[in-house]
Amino acid sequence: MQAPSGHDWHAQPGQQSLQNLNSSAQGLDSSDAAQRLSEHGPNLLPQPQANGPFKRFALQFHNLLIYVLLGACLLTLLLGEWLDSAVIFAVVLINALVGFVQEGKAQHAMLAIQQMLSLESRVRRNGQVHSIAAEQLVPGDWVLLEAGDRVPADLRLLETRDLRIDEAALTGESLPVDKHHDAVAASASLADRRSMAYSGTLVNAGSAAGVVVATAKQTELGKISHMLENVVSLQTPLLVDMAKFARHLTLGILALALLTFAFGVLLRGYSAEDMLLAAVSLAVAAIPEGLPAVLTIILALGVQRMAKRRAIIRHLPAVESLGAVTVICSDKTGTLTRNEMTVQQVFTAAHHYRVDGVGYAPQGSIHCDDGQLCQLDAADDLRELARAGLLANNASLRSGENGWCITGDPTEAALLTLAGKVGLELQHEARNLPQVDAIPFSSEQRCTASLHHDHAHHGLIYMIGAPERVLEACNRQWRDGHPEPLDPRHWHQALDSGARQGLRMLGLAIRPLGEPQQSLDYQDLDGDYVLLGLVGMLDPPREEAIAAIADCHSAGIAVKMITGDHAGTASAIAQRLGLGDGKPLTGADLDSLSDSQLDQLLPTTSVFARTSPAHKLRLVERLQACGARVAMTGDGVNDAPALKRADIGIAMGIKGTEAAKEAAQMVLADDNFATIAHAVEEGRTVYDNLKKTILFILPTNGGEAMILLAAIALGLTLPITPLQILWINMITAVTLALALAFEPAEADLMRRPPRDPKVNLLSRHLLWRVLFIGALMTLASLGLFFYTQTLGWSLESSRTLAVNAVVACEIGYLFSSRRLEGSANFGLRDNPMIWSMVGLLLSLQLLLTYWPAMQQVFATAALPAYAWGWCLLVALGVCVCVEAEKWLLRRQRP
Repeated sequence: MQAPSGHDWHAQPGQQSLQNLNSSAQGLDSSDAAQRLSEHGPNLLPQPQANGPFKRFALQFHNLLIYVLLGACLLTLLLGEWLDSAVIFAVVLINALVGFVQEGKAQHAMLAIQQMLSLESRVRRNGQVHSIAAEQLVPGDWVLLEAGDRVPADLRLLETRDLRIDEAALTGESLPVDKHHDAVAASASLADRRSMAYSGTLVNAGSAAGVVVATAKQTELGKISHMLENVVSLQTPLLVDMAKFARHLTLGILALALLTFAFGVLLRGYSAEDMLLAAVSLAVAAIPEGLPAVLTIILALGVQRMAKRRAIIRHLPAVESLGAVTVICSDKTGTLTRNEMTVQQVFTAAHHYRVDGVGYAPQGSIHCDDGQLCQLDAADDLRELARAGLLANNASLRSGENGWCITGDPTEAALLTLAGKVGLELQHEARNLPQVDAIPFSSEQRCTASLHHDHAHHGLIYMIGAPERVLEACNRQWRDGHPEPLDPRHWHQALDSGARQGLRMLGLAIRPLGEPQQSLDYQDLDGDYVLLGLVGMLDPPREEAIAAIADCHSAGIAVKMITGDHAGTASAIAQRLGLGDGKPLTGADLDSLSDSQLDQLLPTTSVFARTSPAHKLRLVERLQACGARVAMTGDGVNDAPALKRADIGIAMGIKGTEAAKEAAQMVLADDNFATIAHAVEEGRTVYDNLKKTILFILPTNGGEAMILLAAIALGLTLPITPLQILWINMITAVTLALALAFEPAEADLMRRPPRDPKVNLLSRHLLWRVLFIGALMTLASLGLFFYTQTLGWSLESSRTLAVNAVVACEIGYLFSSRRLEGSANFGLRDNPMIWSMVGLLLSLQLLLTYWPAMQQVFATAALPAYAWGWCLLVALGVCVCVEAEKWLLRRQRP
């Protein structure tokens, strides 16, 4: 079936649109939807065109460090040193290949993240409501919209209630547009087509149903080439700082190479050609050309590890920021709790019922006041209340392979479960009391209502909502099958009892109508209701969240729960979660406190109840004003300001709206607080591995350069030739450092306080480590070289030993670098890459030492077996010296 072309959908009556699309209010059937998907393709906009492989590879050479190396390559080629030139070029080429491969992996990672964040839509197919990926939508699908949804395709609206849509991204209209389902003039401009909802726009308020008239490139969004969000750049603030550092380092190295050339020629009598080659080798040895690639790899590995643990990073700067988080502000429902609301208690005017069972399975016994099993046939008040919860309901409950699952609001689903336990069946009750109209839940009204008629044309309205709101509308209560005057004291006692137990309370009421009516409006919610009772629901804490909160406290991270629930409910849940038993602050309290007063209470307050999105934003701002680094969770449209304001905005991947996801830097694919704690741990691991890599690369590169400098300054024979320096640099600079990227989290990582983001990564300790390691490498290399010369070794043999000694120094330092402050780690299982790289280097060094072809190229010679024992002692000596340095630093700290 092809979608009709040339139709002015906005000008057609809704039913005509349905007919043109061969659809109906029951939606498409599965086979028809599959056929249309095959014809029209997935509902996806074209992706922005990424750089091709050739351009990506060429861009790897666009770097100041690489320009210097290419200049050195050209210079050595002009000097006739083609072998040196080839080795320099090999160093550049290896670095480019590493960057090229990594960038390709990063593109795949971003694509995978986009797929994990695909839009979900509620559609009616085969007469039932399903949640499906938006890319599966086809023309003719019947789509349901609610506040906070991103419109997934172009829709002809068929049913609307108080619908307002933000179309700024499409039309530039600054204010949300009121929508309706009536046809408009064919000549109406795009901004005036009030009967249409367009792909990519945001539902600001109300609800609606519409039929899909265009998907993918056929939508208005596709026609004007509005693409999906741009792929996030991998460039992070840390890499920007490293680029600045590289520029300064390059200028310093070039100046040092020039001075070395002048010193060697003018004062030490070296030939200009030899010193020019030595100066080039000095520059190549000192430049950490592999550092940017390795840092990018570490960041990308961190993102991939987070994705595996259900934390999706949308903006990569969040990776390094996570390690500095000091406060996590979390929603309660579904994040700290299971989001499986279950009615635990029912309060009516005459009885107090206790309901067994956890989760959505409609199975469990019900006990009455004295604890005895309830006789459901005699419990008229309970059945009438359960019937109200069953009929005034927009959720659905079904049994699947993974147990009972829901579509819709968990609170409404819990009422369906209660009705099942009472013995009520939806189809039977709906036949007896068919629904005529309904008002969906809104934050302003704090309730939902449903209009029904029986077959004798008697009408009634069911209301479900916040207890305070329902009590305002009630003047009577249901008892023994008939209404009686309301007893507010009884109900307030029930509310307090439920709140002390951590129950979420809902009120249910009924209003018999004197005359039948066909529609509901907000005036019908104002009064003359009969209170059926209150239900108390429990959303149990996640066991993993309890453990995660304890881990956060050990890591010096404060956890604050922000919820819209009753203060008593929030306090009870907080105690179960381990957030303390302090007095919660309510939204009313926040409104009455000045900023200075609130700042004084923030350190000791862990629970904020009855809060609005505006309160969330204020809490974030005040915490930041007090010096905190804040991670903030949110799921609604109105949470977007707080998510944007937070240092790390975290959106819920399951229950979160598209507006919340777009405002956040991170998305929780499982809506689980424990995932936030895991992400913080991964963020700290990434930062640790960055520090380890820098503390390894810069000192070892500096050590290679210092060996040449020392020999030239002393006027001695070079212990290592420039070509041999290039060999060392090529095989160790990236490989050993790359192994550190795979280091797991250190055991005490989540017991340390958060890092101070103001502390410079390139610190005085790093400068000291460069000098310290450089001195150790110079001493080992020069010492063995001149010692063997006194033993009568050939120049080639002594230099071969010096080369292997330098590699041994770097291997010894590698094991110390695996722990920033703790003892060296020689383990294999936690990071097999370390020993794999060491094994690879040893194999290459054996080839360099004993293979005749390599001996001829690099001027090396075979070594006696005992010489390898000296190399082992050198490696151990460097490791012991660095461990002693770390031990002294630990002792000096308070």
